Amino acid sequence: MNSTLVVVGASYAGVQLAASARELGFDGRIVLLGDEPDAPYQRPPLSKGFLMGSFAEQRLPLRSQAFFDEEKIEWMPSMRATQIDRVRREIELHDGSRIAYRHLALTTGARVRKLDCPGATLDAVHYLRDLRDARRLAQAARAAQRAVVIGGGYIGLEAAAALRQQGLDVTVVETQPRLLARVASPSLSAFMLRAHTEQGVAFEFGCKVVALQETGEGVSVELDDRQPLVCDLVVVGIGVVPNAELAAECGLSVADGVMVDACARTSDPSIVAAGDCASYVPHWAPPGARPCRIESVQNANDMAKTAAATIVGRPQPYRALPWFWSDQYDLKLQMAGVNMGFTDYAMLGSVEERRFSLFYFRDDTLIAVDSINRPQDHMFARKLLANGARVTPEAVRDPAFDLKTLASGDAYASNRNEV
Repeated sequence: MNSTLVVVGASYAGVQLAASARELGFDGRIVLLGDEPDAPYQRPPLSKGFLMGSFAEQRLPLRSQAFFDEEKIEWMPSMRATQIDRVRREIELHDGSRIAYRHLALTTGARVRKLDCPGATLDAVHYLRDLRDARRLAQAARAAQRAVVIGGGYIGLEAAAALRQQGLDVTVVETQPRLLARVASPSLSAFMLRAHTEQGVAFEFGCKVVALQETGEGVSVELDDRQPLVCDLVVVGIGVVPNAELAAECGLSVADGVMVDACARTSDPSIVAAGDCASYVPHWAPPGARPCRIESVQNANDMAKTAAATIVGRPQPYRALPWFWSDQYDLKLQMAGVNMGFTDYAMLGSVEERRFSLFYFRDDTLIAVDSINRPQDHMFARKLLANGARVTPEAVRDPAFDLKTLASGDAYASNRNEV
């Protein structure tokens, strides 16, 4: 009987899923398909140290070839899956070959959302999703003096910081009235704006790019309601689109990603999905929440472990706490939990000293903590959130608040509740 596990997608989720399946005792054949020629690699450095030249390409691989050999994981580079035959349990590749599977894992990730306006395909336009993008942008930056970054999310801000630190004049264009509008609180957005402005980055809020044109001076970025911006290169960071076409074409349930249950199972019990392509209702979401995708390394790795457990017949609901990070200039931003729908917040530390944490609450329940240059706070916050510690905004604002003690045993909150 065929016992092959085929994993489609060789980034964080795919590599972790294959590794976890072996660790949990899966003894069948494991095939890991990657559509890039490069070995599976880290992506966060691409918009940070790699772009600045401080993170060498040799450090990017997630695992060595020796690991794949030892674990008997058949990594197949430059192989693109084109069709899933669920009846025959076969997957077809771009070269016409087929691989039969007993278990199939979709870790296909996401692709960049493309700019949709005249001039969007000019050579000066760059995206930042894969290693090829990063190599091309890093080379272009060395010969450039002026850059326009379209999008004020994490990728856009990380690219802006990296380019500014290389001496380029940088302007960020954002359609929303503030930075990180989808994921950050207004307080954190205001702090990040101030940090970038102090470094010399300019901003254009509430406007849309309507065209790009080559001129004798470079590229003119035409905006809908103000003067155009002239630059040498354009970086576009306006979000991603899940790679869910394979799943949709074979009849799996899809809604802004491949729909999965709490154990990473798709609508076909022989197929799991994990990472940026997977859509689900998280355990921490408020009642009535719609399925969503979590685009982070943590989610990719932890969800892949859940999917692997399902494959070996030991399913466990996905309960991992989401956490994220971003490096910009001398700022380390670390986020634990998701502040969606917060009703109150409290601060620990000092904004002026650029070392503080914001604690977010929904109806007196702690739901997230954002930390700037306070890595210990971040680690303690992850413990608090994972353990469901009892803490209130008033407790955080109390000068006697001791986060370390609370994280180690919830003693502080318990004592306060008894007063």
